[in-house]
Amino acid sequence: MDLRKLKTLIDLVSDSNVSELEITEAEGKVRIVKSSPTAAMQYQNLAPVAAHAAAPVTAEAPAVAAAANHVVKSPMVGTFYRSASPGAKPFVELGGTIKEGETICIVEAMKILNEIEADKSGTVTKILCVNGQAVEYGQPMFEII
Repeated sequence: MDLRKLKTLIDLVSDSNVSELEITEAEGKVRIVKSSPTAAMQYQNLAPVAAHAAAPVTAEAPAVAAAANHVVKSPMVGTFYRSASPGAKPFVELGGTIKEGETICIVEAMKILNEIEADKSGTVTKILCVNGQAVEYGQPMFEII
């Protein structure tokens, strides 16, 4: 969708009593949500993998004594997803064993779903991102030992 058209739609929603607007065109879907009168507008691109509101997994799995955790970082800017599709089983769970080269999450960038592989075998001790969260290049996503 044309950025000028998108800005116009955002301005229309912002200046009206409408709290949510969804438009479907040949290029895809656009959903604009006004979260509160004082908050900024949110632009959500509804891709095949939808965001799920969930709390990050902050509990730690039992760690091996004196073992340093290895941090798996995002290789790109995008949106973090724990599973291949909404409602599907997550690629990895807290305390789960993973192998080097195994897919551990997806980072969506520019409507492309990029499977992120473990760069080390081990046990997942922390999951540092929330499903549907925006991630930056180099942002820690998992800790493994």
